[in-house]
Amino acid sequence: MNILEALKADYQQFPHNQTYSLYAEDVFFKDPMTEFRGVQRYQTMIRFIETWFRNCTMQVHDIQQNGNQIRTDWTLSWNTPLPWKPHIAISGWSDLTLNEQGLITSHIDHWHCSKLDVIKQHFS
Repeated sequence: MNILEALKADYQQFPHNQTYSLYAEDVFFKDPMTEFRGVQRYQTMIRFIETWFRNCTMQVHDIQQNGNQIRTDWTLSWNTPLPWKPHIAISGWSDLTLNEQGLITSHIDHWHCSKLDVIKQHFS
């Protein structure tokens, strides 16, 4: 299975059963909420999502590779575990960089909305 097929499979079952072997040990991750380095930290973040978010799904709209760069366009949605269980959706894209071994060394997420827009969804 090539990396694009593996990523598509991971997105389809996100956040469950992710293929962490696609990532370099010192992978750099960044999104509008956090920034860190290391595949262990990445696993911890995914476990948090899996534990606390309900009905979490990742819909992939497009995935393209150009050399060692991959771009994925997606919508992440879930229900937050608050008493009224608000439905949250964030659309965005990920820029992934591969090393010579084909492992992801950088995973940077971008959102098409602001952090405030995400907070507002909890109360609309």
